[in-house]
Amino acid sequence: MKPVYLGIDASTQSMSGIVIDCENSAVLASENINFERDLPSYGTKAGVCSSPENPLEIYSYPLMWLDALDMLLQKIAEKININEISAISGSGQQHASVWLNSSKAFSSLSPSKSLANNIKPYLSREKSPVWMDASTAAECMEMAKFAGGDPEVMQRTGSVMTERFSGAQIRKISKREPRIYDGTRRIHLNSSFLCSIFSASDSPIDFCDGAGMNLMNIKDCSWDQKMLSACAQELDKKLPSLASPNTVVGNVGEYFSKKYGFNGNAKVVIFTGDNPSSLVGLGASAENTAAISLGTSDTYFCSIKNFSPIENAHIFRNPAGAYMGLACFRNGSLARDKFRQLMNVDWKFFDETAFENYAPLCDGKFILPFFIDEISPKISSNGPRYVGLSPKDSKETQIRTFIEGQAFNIYLQARRFGETPKKIILTGGASKSQGIAQTFADVFNSEIYGLKASQNSAALGAAIRAASCDFPIDSLAAKFCPLIHLKSPRPEAAKVYSEKLETFSGFLH
Repeated sequence: MKPVYLGIDASTQSMSGIVIDCENSAVLASENINFERDLPSYGTKAGVCSSPENPLEIYSYPLMWLDALDMLLQKIAEKININEISAISGSGQQHASVWLNSSKAFSSLSPSKSLANNIKPYLSREKSPVWMDASTAAECMEMAKFAGGDPEVMQRTGSVMTERFSGAQIRKISKREPRIYDGTRRIHLNSSFLCSIFSASDSPIDFCDGAGMNLMNIKDCSWDQKMLSACAQELDKKLPSLASPNTVVGNVGEYFSKKYGFNGNAKVVIFTGDNPSSLVGLGASAENTAAISLGTSDTYFCSIKNFSPIENAHIFRNPAGAYMGLACFRNGSLARDKFRQLMNVDWKFFDETAFENYAPLCDGKFILPFFIDEISPKISSNGPRYVGLSPKDSKETQIRTFIEGQAFNIYLQARRFGETPKKIILTGGASKSQGIAQTFADVFNSEIYGLKASQNSAALGAAIRAASCDFPIDSLAAKFCPLIHLKSPRPEAAKVYSEKLETFSGFLH
């Protein structure tokens, strides 16, 4: 078979697919199905719905994901010879769970039906709680108390009890919907559910995505019996097994070979979570490298050698080996846009004019850039806090100080994972700002790179992981994750920021 590989990403808002040719280092196809645009009958907004009774309950629909997968594969089949694909892997939004009344739901998918119609009779719950859900505070407290407190949970699972994680979601459903829990035979994650669909078998959960459940022992990669007991009765019977992120779970199922023309010998490499997959797809799974995604929420993630739990951050397993650290910041692009509006300037002024010929000073001026409660670190806030300056200062000064505050906060949380990375890959809309990129270079005293080609990093990471059954993952990253150099740190600016950082850290307590 040819060295052609398919990566699938089931994110919050869309289903994406990338096909790569490893012989020619080429992307053969890249397609996307937007849930809101292409599947309006499900009534989602940005891929999710919220409960009218409790707006903190956020969910999506597994059947929508399956409809999107059928649509996506049809589009890909129109672009390439799908029979040439040697292996498939994928990623899914972390923490989303799929509830089934049988573990044999995947063994007899009929090509004469859609995937959704095949699976619908096997769903014990039509809704899937997703990572945006924040309705499980009580369950987090109950599980933490049972396990011996958050420090103990953190040592066991790599994270404190977290509302959006699958463990608290499972406990909530077991308490409030006991008939559904009792009638459920298998609880999959988004990733393992889709992997099961492709392989026509009951797929394991990979170590990396399993780490985002508060149920897996992060050190030995087994279900943690203490955490299972804290969650729900007989949960061990309802969860799939766990497996290494390089596991080949089988060959592609008959549904896909008959309906779309897949080669029946194409391998299915175990799926993982979207964050671990993005680590691979950005080429950031190597040592001394980190990625900062400047999106709706800002996210910092990096490869780390040794396990050391960190409060208000997360340790997952790394698809390339060892561990990955992740910290999420709620005050990201939405906060930047709110501050821009507050300054009453356009993006050109915000991104460029405010930073022209700027050299930072030890002037004692700071802004704590939190419009809403922050999670890294845990801070309550309903608006930015000014220190040493006021709204009467120039717009340029305020904008620079606000961006510095965001960079300071990300740096201070990132520092807890270990040494400062020598190379940072900056992604997301705000990474296009020259001023913001320079600020991060100076604050981190690191070289800043961007992606040469704009691709869905999670889907690309999935394609690379599919190909890793035949090629070394490092060589694949070099081929498919080319970078462009954006900024180098300025020595004098880096020196000023190293002094200001320690003062800023005192405001976070």
